[in-house]
This record gives sequence, structure tokens and C-alpha cells, in this order.
Amino acid sequence: MGILWTLIIGAVAGWLGAQIFRGGSLGLIGNIIVGIVGGFIGYWLLGTTFGTEIIGQILTGAVGAIILLAIVNLVTRGRAA
Repeated sequence: MGILWTLIIGAVAGWLGAQIFRGGSLGLIGNIIVGIVGGFIGYWLLGTTFGTEIIGQILTGAVGAIILLAIVNLVTRGRAA
């Protein structure tokens, strides 16, 4: 059940991060990956600032996802699609 919650929270956090950071959507699988990695980044930077409940986890993951999407955008900015 823990893996399922991680995937759901990661998907929501990745989607929310992509909505806030325009042009950052990577599809469902990409959003899940960005949300999960963003959760680690957000927790590393913020700890439990937003709390440990589901909403706090989603917000922390979304902040981390926005940071990750900004870094990816900086790295891939000049490349042809």
C-alpha cells in the first residue's frame, strides 16, 4: 500500500508542479517520476514545513517538482526538440 500512495502522491505533486511551472508537463509517467524525485528534493530542502499529512506531502513534492522542472528547463533550454 505504501508504494501505491507514493505513486499517487508523486503523480499529484508532479502534475501540480507542471501546472505551476508552465510548459513542464512530461506526461503521466514523467509527472510521477518528477513528483517522486521532487518529493525527495522538497523534503531535503523544507523538511516537514508543510506537515506530514497527505496535503503537506503533496505541497512538499510540488515545491521540489517545480525546482526540478526549473533545473531541467535550464539544462535543456538551447537544445532542439
